[in-house]
Amino acid sequence: MIKNLIFDMGNVIIDIDVPATYRAFADLAGITEEKATGIFDEKQFYFKLEIGETDNAGFRNLLRESFGEKLTDDEIDSAWCGMLKYMPKERLDRIQELGKSYRVFLLSNTNSIHIKEVKRRAAASGHDFLSLFETPFFSYEMGFMKPDPDFYLEALKQADLKAEETVFIDDNFDNIESAKTVGIETIWLNPLGSILEKMKEY
Repeated sequence: MIKNLIFDMGNVIIDIDVPATYRAFADLAGITEEKATGIFDEKQFYFKLEIGETDNAGFRNLLRESFGEKLTDDEIDSAWCGMLKYMPKERLDRIQELGKSYRVFLLSNTNSIHIKEVKRRAAASGHDFLSLFETPFFSYEMGFMKPDPDFYLEALKQADLKAEETVFIDDNFDNIESAKTVGIETIWLNPLGSILEKMKEY
């Protein structure tokens, strides 16, 4: 019997377009999108921030080293959030509704800059984003990143959840397969953005 639902965030709750961030930094630096993409791939900015190896100030300084020393915090944050796209109110409404029947959690590879922006957008549609979840499990706070199985195991432990009573919803196949290895039931969002369709039976 399923008692717990754990949601990923990107392409589950809010649509993501990562190349949009590469284009934004390319524009700031006056370089090609291809070159900006290569810099991101080489420097691993994502990993350092989202695993908690650097804080926001350190992250912004790393980006300045590659894309322009004169970039302001606001310019960097705006470009970094460029990948955050559509977040339909209907998805937030559905999660709120599911919270009446299930224990609902969030488990995401993310960072505090993105969370601040997601909270702002949710508020604009009448939702306190974090209050939709009993506990949010964020990679930058936990020190784990999906698909590391330990991320799921630590979340189960902290929330006192049984894997067999828990469903994890994600758009990434590797993350889904990893969750299965620790006994969690899964829903793979394929195609992307199908969360409302996939959750009809719950």
